[in-house]
Amino acid sequence: MAFSRNIDFVGYEDLDGRSGFKLAMQEAEGRFFLYVAPLWEPGLHVIDVTDPERPRYVRWLDGPPGTWTLQVQVADGLMITNMEPVPAGWGTPSAQFEEGVTVWDVGDPELPKVLGKWSSGATGTHRNYYDGGRYVHLATTLPGFTGHVYGVLDISDPGAPTLAGRWWWPGQAAGQGEQFAPADQAKLTSGWPAADTHSPGLSLHGGPYIEGDRAYCAWMRAGFVLLDVASPTRPQFISALPTYPPLGSSISVHTAIPLPGRNLVVINSEALNERCREPLNFAGIVDVSDERDPVLISLFPLPEPPQGYPVSSFRDKGGRFGPHNQHQHQHQPCLQPVGNYIYLTYFNAGLQVFDISDPYAPRIAGYYIPDDPVSRRGPLPTDLVTQTEDVLVDRRGYAYVTDKNAGVTIVRFTPD
Repeated sequence: MAFSRNIDFVGYEDLDGRSGFKLAMQEAEGRFFLYVAPLWEPGLHVIDVTDPERPRYVRWLDGPPGTWTLQVQVADGLMITNMEPVPAGWGTPSAQFEEGVTVWDVGDPELPKVLGKWSSGATGTHRNYYDGGRYVHLATTLPGFTGHVYGVLDISDPGAPTLAGRWWWPGQAAGQGEQFAPADQAKLTSGWPAADTHSPGLSLHGGPYIEGDRAYCAWMRAGFVLLDVASPTRPQFISALPTYPPLGSSISVHTAIPLPGRNLVVINSEALNERCREPLNFAGIVDVSDERDPVLISLFPLPEPPQGYPVSSFRDKGGRFGPHNQHQHQHQPCLQPVGNYIYLTYFNAGLQVFDISDPYAPRIAGYYIPDDPVSRRGPLPTDLVTQTEDVLVDRRGYAYVTDKNAGVTIVRFTPD
């Protein structure tokens, strides 16, 4: 039985028995199309969710063998998907894989067509950001660099994308002789670091969220990083807010989403180690009214099991417990703008919705904790429990949610 407060079940799409992970959407001629990047298989799902009570599975597109294609962005009639090798423990790693970015034409929303690809020359890209126009903002590996850095990809010719700009945290340019500062180096080995992360703890986890001429970056244990991208070919550092120590896993800052017109940024870590074997994970609000002095002003409350739930602690349930992905508007008219309600996936605690109308006192406004899966689609988590991964909310108010071992669940939040 699902447990919920202020969130109602609407529909479900099983994805033909495959996995779902990251989500993107476009609206075309009054119809809504959901693009679902999988976790355990290379490829992409296309779903018509015009009627969210009866989603229509359109097609599966095979991806390159041995390749993680788990990130997707759609805007301006184009789709951007990532390519990187499958890490050990996350499926079937292969010596043969593709890496970088694929650019697709989604003018026919039911039949995406490849326009071009870009190779990083290293191990590809992870979480990227595209809201239309000339540039894709990447969390990319590059030759001579440690981990993922910020890259600006010019797709004005989608058949031949080119890297136009880049920025990295001091110490990442190992090929140029750089070394991390001693305090930064210590962050890589202290605080129960996760053993299976695909990128070192001083990396851009992405995707760099663009608002105006600013890039809001989640740089893992380096913290929240703010860049000036008025000239996309020459990003400039403005400020950083470290959060570890004491807060957060090896991905101490996973996401940074600005709230336009409020001088606020919502940041969160990603829970990595199962059963909370890591520093306290968190979500919180940062005041950037002085861009050169960002200040953490509040933390979101930790979800607790509701009355009647079969365990007294989410830690004891198994799997990961903690934040993962926020709903992101990314200037797309088909999606719900981010206002006073933050939709945040919380792994074994399902989908949580937080009211931030008072940014100094966030509170839980609703939740949807689905049933645990009954069969595996992939090797994780160790205990077969729900692991809610991503959330996307369309302009009609329908929220789409994925899980490591389930399809797409469609729900709707109604505040008190």
